[in-house]
Amino acid sequence: MKKIIRFLTNKYFVATAFFVVWMLFFDQRDFFQQRERQAELDKLEAKKRYYQEEIAKTKKELEDLQNSPAALEKFAREHYLMKKDGEDIYIIEDSSAAKK
Repeated sequence: MKKIIRFLTNKYFVATAFFVVWMLFFDQRDFFQQRERQAELDKLEAKKRYYQEEIAKTKKELEDLQNSPAALEKFAREHYLMKKDGEDIYIIEDSSAAKK
């Protein structure tokens, strides 16, 4: 029992314990804030990867539209409902998807 009390009253142990407690709970950059910031950084990096992938897809689509008349016609028909003379366009909506 005396060894434990001597160990707990040792100035090096007290200084180390004080330092650890200070760094974990009271410091401006404490452990919990670092974990929150790391989680936020991970989320931001995931968003960055997503947007980089979307930019790559868009660049590929733009290149296809600039180089291929068939792709340009397909894009115009799908997105802007354009049609050739004499054609009729029918838009069919899924009623079950609209209810959700």
